[in-house]
Formats: sequence, C-alpha cells, structure tokens
Amino acid sequence: MASTGDSERTVVAVIGLGSIGGVIAGQLAALDRHDVIACVRRPIDSLVVEHSEGAIEVPIRSLTDPDQGKPVDWVLLCTKTQDTETAAAWLQRLCGPGTRIATLQNGIGHADRLAPFVGDAAVVPTIVYYNGERLAPDRVRLRRAGNHEFAVSDDEDGRAFAALLDGTGMRILVTSDFKTLVWRKLLLNAMANPVTALTLQRQAVFRRGDVKALCLDILKEAAAVARAAGARFPDDEPEQLLATLLTYPPEAGTSMYFDRIAGRPLEIEALTGAVVAAGERHRIPTPINRVLLTLGRAVSDAPARMTLTVPGT
Repeated sequence: MASTGDSERTVVAVIGLGSIGGVIAGQLAALDRHDVIACVRRPIDSLVVEHSEGAIEVPIRSLTDPDQGKPVDWVLLCTKTQDTETAAAWLQRLCGPGTRIATLQNGIGHADRLAPFVGDAAVVPTIVYYNGERLAPDRVRLRRAGNHEFAVSDDEDGRAFAALLDGTGMRILVTSDFKTLVWRKLLLNAMANPVTALTLQRQAVFRRGDVKALCLDILKEAAAVARAAGARFPDDEPEQLLATLLTYPPEAGTSMYFDRIAGRPLEIEALTGAVVAAGERHRIPTPINRVLLTLGRAVSDAPARMTLTVPGT
C-alpha cells in the first residue's frame, strides 16, 4: 500500500471519469496531498472542473489498462451501477487487504454487489448529492444541490472517507441513520431520472403542475416500500422530497437524461427496478413504478440506438 505513514501521500484510484467521477477526481487532485489516478478508456493528462465560482484545471495521471494497476489506499467506484461487473478487472487489480473502496453509485446493496470482485477490501457506501455533467473527456461541471455533496455512515470507514475529502469543499454528512438517507436518495432518483429521460427534458419539467402530481404519486408509492424496508420516514416524506427536488436548478439534468440523449443504456434497474423488487419482497403494490420500469427498460434495450440532439443540452 502507498500510505503507511503521515508523511506519505494517499493513492486514490477513480474508476469512471464521468460526471460524478470527474468532479471528485478533480477536487481531490487540486488538494495536492493525494496521488490521484484516473482509470479510463483513453488517456488524459489534465482535468477541468467547472463550478459556480469559476473553474480549476489540474494535471492527472491516467491508466487505460487494468494490468497496469496495483493495490491502492482508496478506490472510488464512479461507474453506473449496471457497469460494475465491467469494472471487475480494475477492482481486482486495485484492491488489496488494506484498500477502502467507496461506491459513488446510485441504488442500494452496494456491498453485496461488489463482494465477488474486491476480496478483503472494505466497501464504503456513499450517497452522492451533487449534480455533475460531463462536457468532454477531460472537462466536467459541478452543480451543488442541497446542503451536502455526500452522506456516509457514522462508522470508521465513513469517517475515513470524510477525512479523505477534507479540504475539497465537498460538504459531507456523517449520519447514524444511513439506511433512511440511502432510501430517500433512491426515491428521488427513481422518480426524477426516468421522468427526465422519458420526457427528454431537464429538471424544468418538474415545474409543470401535471408532472408534479405524477411525481408525488410515484413518491408516495415508493415511500411505502421504503418504510417496509426499514427507512424511518415521516408521514409527509413524499411532499418533502418533491419540495426538495424543486429547489434544484431547472437547467440541471439527471444521469439518466444524459444517457438517453447519448443513446446509452439506462440505469433503470438500479433505481426504479430496486423499488419494484423491494415492493415484491414486502408485498407492497407498485403499479406506477412498474410502468416507469417497463418504459425505461424498453428505451434502454432498444436495439438501434441513435444520439439525440435536444435543445439546451
């Protein structure tokens, strides 16, 4: 391992330099106390992160072949959930007994999903709240949304992740009720992502009265599932979530929206699919979410993909 003492630099490998991974890789590299490695398909030597105060540009080391990797202190897994298995070669090379792997992914059940690939490495689930947009292979945009950029569990691994990001300006919530927060984020994602992807509109679409009414019904249905799974939600959780969504910038997109435009597969199984599957386990009907799941699958599985051009993208 690279960091065995306070004087040595922490080595952080970022798998997936998209909208989420690009932002965090740039923020960590800007600290200049970590050695950040970007695990990418095509090499880059610098990274630009745009934000409301301007932009930062940092040099960055990139690897394009998993065989070039060796165990590191931290792995940040920033791929889409459905691409976890394709990252297996990276994970197997980068993870050692002392590695912590933080999952910057949507959905639930991350530790179980990674178990076949990471050996004795410690899996650190995180909740990502910031909105990222990939502008080019070496350029991303950060939009803050809400009061925090991350949430982690109040345990040794969660606190270590918070310490890793200290100084980046990323606001991290350390919580004793991670289950409730991860379900809260899942509900927002399982509603906002398919609606923006299916309508091909950014978050401005949620200002429509009819869309707001639909979203509230989606959230009420999913909240019943989350409570059965152990989330401690108040009675007005769906209304609060919708109000939170409406505080986000109308020009912000969702990851599924950008995937739809680019003709990529949608992350529908990890989001809406997780709600529907949990509903089946707990015998709670989810008819609206099933409709979204069916339509999302049809879009995602379309055999002939084409890149869409949408005004404002």
